[in-house]
Amino acid sequence: MTKGHLFVISAPSGTGKTSLVKALIEKDPTIMLSISTTTREPRAGEVDGKDYFFVKKEDFDKQKDNNEFLEWAFVYGNFYGTSASLVNASINQGKKVLLEIDWQGAFQIKEKYSKNQLTLIFIVPPSLEHLKKRLQGRGQDENNVVLERLALAEEEMEKSTDFDYIIMNDDFDSAVRELHQIVNRSI
Repeated sequence: MTKGHLFVISAPSGTGKTSLVKALIEKDPTIMLSISTTTREPRAGEVDGKDYFFVKKEDFDKQKDNNEFLEWAFVYGNFYGTSASLVNASINQGKKVLLEIDWQGAFQIKEKYSKNQLTLIFIVPPSLEHLKKRLQGRGQDENNVVLERLALAEEEMEKSTDFDYIIMNDDFDSAVRELHQIVNRSI
C-alpha cells in the first residue's frame, strides 16, 4: 500500500481558505479533510463531527495534556487542535490528508513529519485592502474585529516564506486548479 501524504493549508482569516479547500475536495474526493477540535461555539449551519469537533475547554485541556494533538493553538480567543491518531491512521492507510490550520500549527507539524510526508501551502489575498473588503463583506465580525484580523494577517503573511508553496487567491478557479496540481504533484 502507498504511504499517504499530509498537506497543511494556512491563510489569514477571510482569504478564502475554507472555500478553496471545499472546492478542492469536491474536485478530488480522494483527499480527506482532517476535522479539527475547537473550544469555540458552532456557527450557524456548522455540525459537530463534520465541520469541527466542538468541545468544552476542560475536555480540550485533557486531550492536550494527554498529547492527543499533533498541533494546537489559541486563535481569536479559542483553542483549536488536530487529532494525532486520526491523521496518522489516515496517512498509514495511504490517504491524502489535508489540514486547514493556522501557521502556528503548520510549524508544529513541520517538526513532526519528514519533507517527503508533508507539504505546506499558504494562501494569500491579492492585497490587504482586498482582504479588508472580504472580511467586511462576510458580515460576521464587528469593525474592531476586522481591524484586528487585518493586523494579524500582515503578521501571518510574513510567515508564508517558510511554506513550500504560496497561492494567491485572486481568481478562485485558478487558485483551486493550482492547489489541485500541488496536491497531485507532491505524492
